[in-house]
Amino acid sequence: MRLSASELSRFGEELGRSLKAPAVIGLSGELGTGKTTLIQAICRVYHVDCYRLRHADEARDLGFDDMIREHAIVLIEWPERAGAWAPPLDRHFQLSYDDDPRRRVVKELAHA
Repeated sequence: MRLSASELSRFGEELGRSLKAPAVIGLSGELGTGKTTLIQAICRVYHVDCYRLRHADEARDLGFDDMIREHAIVLIEWPERAGAWAPPLDRHFQLSYDDDPRRRVVKELAHA
């Protein structure tokens, strides 16, 4: 999917309406590709940004267990940085730049 900023927001709103708790969603991609924009469109859920983690062990204190126990919807930016501390993802999206600077590419990754 190639989405403009407004289309990315609409996609996030639709995704947010379709999510049922508990759910864990991962968002990966380079800085500036629209992860936070997408999260803001989905929101009223837990949002955890793991970008500043230096080591996966730092994620142990982020409260993932509490969020999951609350049957919350959890959106995790950079889930790969949390390593094994991140809960299993129900869905995982990869965002990247498009050749058209006004668009972003959103790809849903398959998970095991």
